[in-house]
Amino acid sequence: MIRVQDLWKVFKLYRSPADRLKEIVFRRPYHREFVALRGVSFQVADGQSLGIVGPNGAGKSTLLKILTGVLLPDRGQVEVSGRITGLLELGTGFNPEMSGRQNIFLNGTLLGMSREEIEAKLKEIIAFSELEDFIDEPLKTYSSGMVMRLAFSVAIHADPRCFVVDEALAVGDAYFQQKCIRRIRDFKASGGSIVFVSHDLNAVKILCDQALLLDQGQVLEIGDPERIINLYHFLLAKKAQGQGLEINHLSRQRSDYGDYTAQIEEVRLLGPDGQETEGVVSGQSAVFEVRVKAHQPQQALTMGLLIRDRFGQDLFGTNTFYLQRPLRFRAGESKVVRWRFAHLNLGPGSYTLTLALHLGETHLERCCHWVDRALKFEVFPGQPRFIGLVRLEPELEVLEHVGETRPTPPKEKTPQHQGPHRRKQGQD
Repeated sequence: MIRVQDLWKVFKLYRSPADRLKEIVFRRPYHREFVALRGVSFQVADGQSLGIVGPNGAGKSTLLKILTGVLLPDRGQVEVSGRITGLLELGTGFNPEMSGRQNIFLNGTLLGMSREEIEAKLKEIIAFSELEDFIDEPLKTYSSGMVMRLAFSVAIHADPRCFVVDEALAVGDAYFQQKCIRRIRDFKASGGSIVFVSHDLNAVKILCDQALLLDQGQVLEIGDPERIINLYHFLLAKKAQGQGLEINHLSRQRSDYGDYTAQIEEVRLLGPDGQETEGVVSGQSAVFEVRVKAHQPQQALTMGLLIRDRFGQDLFGTNTFYLQRPLRFRAGESKVVRWRFAHLNLGPGSYTLTLALHLGETHLERCCHWVDRALKFEVFPGQPRFIGLVRLEPELEVLEHVGETRPTPPKEKTPQHQGPHRRKQGQD
């Protein structure tokens, strides 16, 4: 379990190193203060995971450094049951001049492992990292992905009760990222507590039971990951427009926001017969019909569409900017926009539709209206049957005489003027 209560951290910023000495000698301040954390409080129970999201400079890394003991808070309390380990900035706790094997002992010792404990798990740590061929090479010869493999392997084999993961996982290849995520899930299932920081918002939705939105060192809101991520999008849109976000208004925020110069008024799902419905059969045609009203003239309005599964994971999104179909409105004019899918190849299940009206490519330039969960709909099983979220319609080919290879046609001499790689017209 992790319990954080009223955590504050203030850094002194100096214009030059000499100002530090002048402050000591003359006993007067030559610095300005930067408040990195302002009264942060939260709790993560055993077997639960908390995702932390927020813009750059929000205080996420400072918070994790305090949790892992790298920094001390100026005020507040941190309670952790058992050993806490994790991944912070890539390379933290490693010496680039030492070999990978030596760094396992160095980093393991910093995480609180005894030498006997490290020696007992050494083979397991190396095997998980898949760095057997390079383990005795200097760490400075490693790529960033190799360093991440070694760091994660040491941290997860330290038998922590609490695990902290920063953006370090982002530098690894997709295969090892999935391997790490599986291990994190196993750790959580065994009763471990996890604090997860990532700009991969889908990963936060999938891995975390709760999410925390942090900005300028303050906790804006804690709650369901999908709701918090929607608030994060709202925060980014407000910041892009040069506006702040009132903390005391968050609890009253609806699932829509924007400057409302243009507004989504109604959303309907139409089935193959053109009639409104609450669900369609997988693979059949479907139309999302959206009625929009502009309160101000709009010369190049963008409408975006995003389909999410029941976990809030983004499945498909596009907008009229990508399709090069800008929407034009006169003041007070209403229009109906229809998104037609000839084959809605989604797997059976529950889905939601998120819609947005904005200028430019994304809602960050200027958001007129963003509506989360504008529509809930069902997809029912169809033919042919398949497993998963989407149907990709593969072509099946069965080759007889297994083991035999097709004869290769004899090569023809290539005329000199055609060059060595040019084929004759019509040649396979």
